[in-house]
Amino acid sequence: MDSARLPADWPYRATARHIRVSPHDWWVIDTGPRDGPVVLLLHGAGGSGHSFRALIPYLSDRYRVIVPDLPGQGCTRAGGMRRLGLDAMAEDLTRLCLTAGCAPQAVIGHSAGAAIALRMADLIPLRAIVGINAALGTFDGAAGVMFPLMARALAATPFVGSAVSRLWGNPTTVTRLLTGTGSPLDAAGQAQYLTLVRDSAHVSGTLGMMAQWRLDGLMARLPSLQDPVLLIASDRDTAVPPKVSRDAVTHMPDATYAEISGFGHLVHEEAADQVAAVLLPWLAGRL
Repeated sequence: MDSARLPADWPYRATARHIRVSPHDWWVIDTGPRDGPVVLLLHGAGGSGHSFRALIPYLSDRYRVIVPDLPGQGCTRAGGMRRLGLDAMAEDLTRLCLTAGCAPQAVIGHSAGAAIALRMADLIPLRAIVGINAALGTFDGAAGVMFPLMARALAATPFVGSAVSRLWGNPTTVTRLLTGTGSPLDAAGQAQYLTLVRDSAHVSGTLGMMAQWRLDGLMARLPSLQDPVLLIASDRDTAVPPKVSRDAVTHMPDATYAEISGFGHLVHEEAADQVAAVLLPWLAGRL
């Protein structure tokens, strides 16, 4: 998406800027005290940095908060479609932070962003990692084979992003998609996701990420991860059930599990106050 086409009221538009660090042209929110500990926020597949709009205020009084759009999504223009998988994104995000002088002390990731955060721990020293409804599981049965294959085929098809954007880029479909995660969101939140879905480049970037997504290597390394990890799940998440996070903490030596009741996959958008109530005390003890 061209950042010049963002709605005037797009969350944190005034604090964001383009940063060119090979191979991508990044769109990055940078807010909070410049001398504060740096906290990096990573959104999930199909989202953008705007998804942290309600959580950022709880962090930005003490921490310098860095929120990039992932490559090919939101307003970050991918420098090619071959670096949209887990390992490549973790490497490129690490390069972005080091080059821009904002090496994080903590990384907070939502959904697939949590997997990227855990992968970054192999590349840069971190003092804390937080996953919110962390996408650390695999699809069951035939979907485990067919879904990535279909995503790969779609991502390789010319103009498929435009076709999907036209098909899904309407309020009814976006409402159905959000409701299907257990997080219907309010009218403003739905409108923001509609803006993303209507952008064919964003859709293509999301498909490319799903096509290249591989978790096997990360999951195998979790038992050797020494960094403190907090996994927050919500009990009405129909996209990534809480049992995924409950299972994951048993494979890490210094991991804590917390559960929030009454909300779905986008709990950080629906109930940022409750996420902050769990997150902030834990984070303060480590930064």
